[in-house]
Amino acid sequence: MSEPDQRLFFLLQRAAHQLRTAADRRLLAAAGITSAQLGALYAVRDRPGITQRELAADLGLRESGVTALVTRLTAAGLLDKRAHPREHRAVVLELTDAGAAALAAAGPEVDRFNAGLRAALGADGFSRAAGALRTLTRWEPPTAP
Repeated sequence: MSEPDQRLFFLLQRAAHQLRTAADRRLLAAAGITSAQLGALYAVRDRPGITQRELAADLGLRESGVTALVTRLTAAGLLDKRAHPREHRAVVLELTDAGAAALAAAGPEVDRFNAGLRAALGADGFSRAAGALRTLTRWEPPTAP
């Protein structure tokens, strides 16, 4: 039996790139949005009134990256920004009707994409991979001594 590939980090990066490229191509054709934009729209839909700081935390991105993402989504008419009711420097984000329509258009493609992944990995492999990836989203590498 051969040794398992010890380059898991790099395999994860390659897989993420492959999947993101394929998903972006399909989502742009179906709904006019990328996978990063889809993630932001889902987060805003699921947490109406979310702030950009909260969105950055939810997506695991820097605030500067989320600022650019939100700017593109508001310019496209998919999100609205309004003043935060208590924090004068913050804004809250809300999904527009066009944003909801983009999510609706993306839904069938997301379902087809996941069905393809389930077929490639098998139902058990799909569930195990999803569980492992959820664990990794919360994992902190040990610090050096």
